[in-house]
Amino acid sequence: MAATNGNVIVVDDDQDACDLLAKSLSNLGYAVASFTSPAAALEHLSRELTDVVVSDISMAEMDGIELCERARQIQPEVPVVLVTAQASMEVAIRALRAEAYDFVPKPVDMDVLAPRLARAIELRGMRREIDRLQREVSSATPPENIVGNSPSMRRVYEMVRRVASSDASILIHGETGTGKELIARAIHKASARAAGPFIAINCAAVPPNLIESELFGHAKGAFTDASNTRAGLFIEANGGTLFLDEIGEMPIELQAKLLRALQERRVRPLGSNQEVPFDTRIVSASNRDLESEVIEKRFREDLLYRINVVRVDLPPLRARGADIIAIASMVLRKLAPKRAITIAPAAGQKLMAYEWPGNVRELENCIERAVALSRSDVLSVEDLPDKVRNFVPENVVISAEDASELITFDELEKRYIAKVLKMLSGNKSRAAEVLGLDRRTLYRKLDRYHGKE
Repeated sequence: MAATNGNVIVVDDDQDACDLLAKSLSNLGYAVASFTSPAAALEHLSRELTDVVVSDISMAEMDGIELCERARQIQPEVPVVLVTAQASMEVAIRALRAEAYDFVPKPVDMDVLAPRLARAIELRGMRREIDRLQREVSSATPPENIVGNSPSMRRVYEMVRRVASSDASILIHGETGTGKELIARAIHKASARAAGPFIAINCAAVPPNLIESELFGHAKGAFTDASNTRAGLFIEANGGTLFLDEIGEMPIELQAKLLRALQERRVRPLGSNQEVPFDTRIVSASNRDLESEVIEKRFREDLLYRINVVRVDLPPLRARGADIIAIASMVLRKLAPKRAITIAPAAGQKLMAYEWPGNVRELENCIERAVALSRSDVLSVEDLPDKVRNFVPENVVISAEDASELITFDELEKRYIAKVLKMLSGNKSRAAEVLGLDRRTLYRKLDRYHGKE
């Protein structure tokens, strides 16, 4: 008979009794591993996932109750059925304290043991399924302060959990307003560095002549306004995370110094001859396609490899489906916590249809405006901005009823390339893959089409 009912370990230091019980269970369809040595049984249990353990209580090397305790240390959910010739109250109490699943008297009656094994294995299966479901729920649960449960965002949450435990450098790519800093903070909070500082700098917001001092620090007197020594953000973030937002905007001449700092894990403040070590995790973000920036000589390829050990791609809001309504509802609760404001179905459809080029920030602005204009606790289509209310989705049309509506192949290709780029947040490298082109061919086509405009 094929062994399909479960994996069972049988332990009894009486060889004949052990063999007889193992054979009986095997005949009932169980896969049986039998041992006369409790230590050998425990060693097997440490290597193989087991559905149930059946053990005699009275054994010279180790009694069954101690075996039960140690077995549950190895596989905490494994049920243990004890076999005893002395079914006394004392034995029952000891078995309960050891968290044994059940015990049966000797000589073993298979009509008694078999249904108890079946229930024990069913319980083991249920516990495994609960563990699996809990893992799925955990992986689908958004990190704190992040709203959305679309498939594309669940993939982001799973990536956050996977990368948080390492110190690898991470590049978060996404359009402006997609929440790159929120994801960076979630990675920090889920990491072993959570107790350390999280420091963010927007490389596009700091003047080029100041960003070097901000990052690496400066010695007193290093330049005209340097009246005091400053450590710099790499050192201030020691033991924590430094978030380099919009790193694609960093001046090319500063990228070499950043690369060296990341390679050596040391920084040299402006005006100083001393290098200072740092212990800081680097998370970068960009709304640019940095691979394209490398080709166009605006970003160093070696720096890209250094910051892009792990990449997290944030989907644009238009690709997140029902998350749009969930985020809008969250914004409503923040804006009017004492009012039960809802969104009319027709207004919800308009929100879902709009393409949100400004992503979550634009949606927040839209909802704030709607609340300010609304005369009731139900947001209607009339409360939405004109561009949302009157939006008509763009589609690439390849047929027409009227010959005057037909377009050239070049125009069709131009529109399709534009549509693919839009759906991929402007990522030319990924667009080239989707279109079946190498990147240089795609760039030539874009140059040609832009020249016709």
